[in-house]
Amino acid sequence: MSNTLNGADAMVRMLEAHGVRHIFGLCGDTSLPLYDSLLKLDHGITHILTRDERSATYMADAYARVTGRPGVCEGPSGGGATYILPGLIEASESSYAVLGITSDVSVASYGKYPLTEVDQQAMMRPLTKWNTVIRRADHIPRMVRAAFRAMVTGRPGAAHIGLPYDVQYDPVDPADLWADPALQTFPAYPAAPAPGAAEAALEAILSATSPLIVCGGGVVIAGAMEELARLAARLDIPVATSISGQGSLAETHPNAVGVVGSNGGTDETWAAMEAADLVVFMGCRAGSTTTARWEAPTPGARIVHFDSDPMVIGANYPTEVGVVADLRLALAETNRLLDQRPETRADFGGAAQVAEIRSRKFDRFRTLAESDAAPVRPERVIATLQRVLPEDAVILSDPGTSCPYFSAYYQLPQAGRHFITNRAHGALGYALPAALGAWYGRPDAKVVALMGDGSFGFSCGELETICRARADITYIVFSNASFGWIKASQRADKGARYYNVDFSRSDQAAVAAAFGVKSWRVEDPARLESVLCEALAHDGPTLVDIVTQPLEEAAAPVRRWMG
Repeated sequence: MSNTLNGADAMVRMLEAHGVRHIFGLCGDTSLPLYDSLLKLDHGITHILTRDERSATYMADAYARVTGRPGVCEGPSGGGATYILPGLIEASESSYAVLGITSDVSVASYGKYPLTEVDQQAMMRPLTKWNTVIRRADHIPRMVRAAFRAMVTGRPGAAHIGLPYDVQYDPVDPADLWADPALQTFPAYPAAPAPGAAEAALEAILSATSPLIVCGGGVVIAGAMEELARLAARLDIPVATSISGQGSLAETHPNAVGVVGSNGGTDETWAAMEAADLVVFMGCRAGSTTTARWEAPTPGARIVHFDSDPMVIGANYPTEVGVVADLRLALAETNRLLDQRPETRADFGGAAQVAEIRSRKFDRFRTLAESDAAPVRPERVIATLQRVLPEDAVILSDPGTSCPYFSAYYQLPQAGRHFITNRAHGALGYALPAALGAWYGRPDAKVVALMGDGSFGFSCGELETICRARADITYIVFSNASFGWIKASQRADKGARYYNVDFSRSDQAAVAAAFGVKSWRVEDPARLESVLCEALAHDGPTLVDIVTQPLEEAAAPVRRWMG
């Protein structure tokens, strides 16, 4: 092999060696060598030019969620590096592997006040699982290996590599360009439970009277859905989820309670949390949303906790048994132990409990979903989507207006990652660009993104990127001319003293059409289903702008607006 590789070439080759096939990013002057290497080398990587570095990171995040492979984004120094921050902290806190590469000013110019200089390493340190700024080109191969190893092992997370301009031109020995193929997917090198841990957890569960499993995103990340379904069916135990945990069990499964907690939970599902004498958290941090600010599990309830991250076990509740392990391996061991005990006949009546919960919850929901009132009821949108979307659709939602309705009432018919929302930090403007990352990661599935009109304003410039990619994505905007979550919180917490939460009503359909998106605006509920069917059938990007009931006037499935 020729010894003519420079640092930028080496970076591209190392990404290629780690199985990277897509990079989302935005050009800048400090990225000139990297872009030239992406152009001239034969590498099989597709670079997607975005209109905002935040969007690039959100695309990489959603790509990682649907593929189980690290998402990669890049941006230039200065403002570009700061814009990448929101997506990296979301990925890290949500336990998804995302690599942010930021080019930087030359090492030779550090401290001389060059344009766009910022201490990238210090800036990224609290927001990532692993982070470095490379100061020598010959460090590139091992630093990339270290970044991937950190991202995909243990609890997955985000990594950052800063790549200074002059380092991109310096030579690198091609002999050092190798990678561990096990690091191309996550979680890599999964750890089995300690001897006796799964057995202790099983004994605790079997000793309970009314146990409840509560799953977070860790179950889907670990690919533990099949093992969970086996355990739930064998013990007839009810299984609830956090919003991030949706997809742990198909929500049509007889034992699937649905979402619990302050956002997307309902009174009916919350009753299951309050009634449990033992709660099994699985891949769930038992944070403020899932527990409605720790209202439940109730005092005296016993806790068993399965998680790959030992830091979350016992963080919020005294824990009787903690199982620190990969969720798939831990549940497989639990099921193996059950198989060895054919005399064990536990039947906790989960399916009967779930049937009763669903009956009450959906009887109330249908009353609202069948309303012909205008503005359109959000419940009607969700019920219509349930009828018209294919079973394998990938649905994204911003954390605002659309999220609690979808999480509470849409029943995902398949296990796995079919619903994506940025629950860790809840930044608006996520779903619109993230949908493109999901589409590149799962191009054969129908991708649908839900958002409020406030969220739409954050990232609508990426509609040009969507059209340029000719992505078959349908966008649905819940249009209520306000930052509805905050307005509803002002009603609940401040006696309906509304301040600076309303904005002018815009025609999102017209905005999208100007970018080249085929669009509709719906104000009449009677038109909703036919328009959605037309949008979903169209070959290319579409948007449906629905004038919906204001959130502060609605019966939203939110137990607690603000803490």
